[in-house]
Amino acid sequence: MSQRQQLERLFEIDRQVRAGLFPNAESLARDLGVSRRVIFNDRRFLLERLHAPLATDRRRGGWYYTQPTWTLPNLQITRGELLAFFLSVELAQRYMGTDFQEPLASAAQKLSESLAGDITIDLETLRLHYTFVPPPLMSISAQTLLAIHQAIHEQRLMQIDYFANTTGARSRRVIEPYHLYNTKGDWYLLAFDRGRDDKRTFHVGRITAHTILPDRFVRRASISIEAWIRSSFGAEGGDEPVQVVVIFDAYQARWIRERRWHATAQLEEHNDGRLTLRLWTSGLGEVQRWVMQYGSHAEVLAPESLRLAVAEEARKMAGLYAAK
Repeated sequence: MSQRQQLERLFEIDRQVRAGLFPNAESLARDLGVSRRVIFNDRRFLLERLHAPLATDRRRGGWYYTQPTWTLPNLQITRGELLAFFLSVELAQRYMGTDFQEPLASAAQKLSESLAGDITIDLETLRLHYTFVPPPLMSISAQTLLAIHQAIHEQRLMQIDYFANTTGARSRRVIEPYHLYNTKGDWYLLAFDRGRDDKRTFHVGRITAHTILPDRFVRRASISIEAWIRSSFGAEGGDEPVQVVVIFDAYQARWIRERRWHATAQLEEHNDGRLTLRLWTSGLGEVQRWVMQYGSHAEVLAPESLRLAVAEEARKMAGLYAAK
């Protein structure tokens, strides 16, 4: 496998370890579509070449960092390789099905091998041989991703023009960019907004203009990326996480138990086939939208504020249909 493919695996291993998911060779091999031997080779590379403080928690059955502040060292990759990494993530998570993941990633790699500097890749070539239906996600510029990466790496302030869907307002902000992460195929930027004096999550697709400023910033010790992501649900997070409890009927439980919905998720089986899901998160808005897609098959038990919000929205929906 190429160095770029290994880079992607190292990023994913580091992400899961840092998020407190306690991955192991078996789970990573399944998630990344490689053999356990490949994962063990990656682990050896992390330990011997990058000196990662990686250890095994026997009780949890997975890996963790004995020094939580350790980070991956700067990796020597070209701008073209970094763009190829972003593209491969886009292809793997945003556009293609499992069966096409490996051939499409390989095609993107071959297209980008000879490229350097500011580049663009026309993916129409791939569509001559593959047909796939992308999920309904926002289009983003890979060059914007590269600019954000540069600002994070150099710890430089960014000025961004941003459209906020929640308010419908456009604004110009000066931010301290901290972290890029991808969830459900969408790219998000975790940053500290100086104008609002608080941390914020920005959808990269809603950044309409950006400028890397000459001024540098010092990362705030009070901001933990790991805690930030761990307390979120999908892309949404807040301040203090609360326990969310949802019970699913026997029908919907078949699908719920197949997936891991959150790093803190715990499942409780019932004799009648029902399933209770418990997790800790601050992203209650996204939890509400997620639960409501299951209709009468899911019931929020806690927190009370979320239960009331779901009930109110359900009453509004019932009113819409009753009026027809």
